[in-house]
Amino acid sequence: MESLNDKVAVVTGASKGIGKGIAIALAEQGCKVVLAARDGDKINQVVTEIAESGGFAEAVVTDVTNEDAVDNLFAHVQDSHGRLDILVNNAGMAVSGRIDELALSDWQQVQDVNVTGIFLCCRGAARIMKPQKSGRIINIGSISGQMPRVKSSPYTTSKFAVVGLTKALALELRPSNIAVCAVHPGNVMTDIWEQSPQVPEQEGVMTVEDIAEVVITIASLPDNVNLYESIILPVSQPYMGRG
Repeated sequence: MESLNDKVAVVTGASKGIGKGIAIALAEQGCKVVLAARDGDKINQVVTEIAESGGFAEAVVTDVTNEDAVDNLFAHVQDSHGRLDILVNNAGMAVSGRIDELALSDWQQVQDVNVTGIFLCCRGAARIMKPQKSGRIINIGSISGQMPRVKSSPYTTSKFAVVGLTKALALELRPSNIAVCAVHPGNVMTDIWEQSPQVPEQEGVMTVEDIAEVVITIASLPDNVNLYESIILPVSQPYMGRG
């Protein structure tokens, strides 16, 4: 495993949940972590938490669906650090419901955050990583991008798109020695389950630290090694056919 000390990492959706856990874990490994999220107060709280533990982090308020905001994020990384070693595309959202009852605005919002947001961040990262001939992009997908739940068409579609984008960019960017991969978690205990706590209770659930450990393992691989896709889920969670 390679040392992550002094590597520069960007984590989107870093104000809470999986993104926060990944940002803290990267900082514990010695990374200089740039936290991106819409809620400035919350990401500044995470920066403080990391600093109090002896790590380095800074916050850049970013809406990943806004092209100018994402461009500003990566311009800051370039200007402040002169390089980018790791991008973790974690920002995401979910809307569920019957297809005949879904609003177009809900559908579009999920695609904007989960797909267009990742595209914009991958583009920004590639513009830094290609000239330096190195880098690693880790997209947080979902097992819903392989095995759907019922009433999940917006989220499922977006996560299938993440798989396609990951594979396309892994192919496109490998001549520049940039590794692109996807991590597909099952149930993780975050605020997404607040409205339906019976699901993780029945199926099993992981912690954000479990996912962060997988990301650290991938980020620590030698530069010439890539783990293209990984699935992590509770042993008890239904997966094949969701049954």
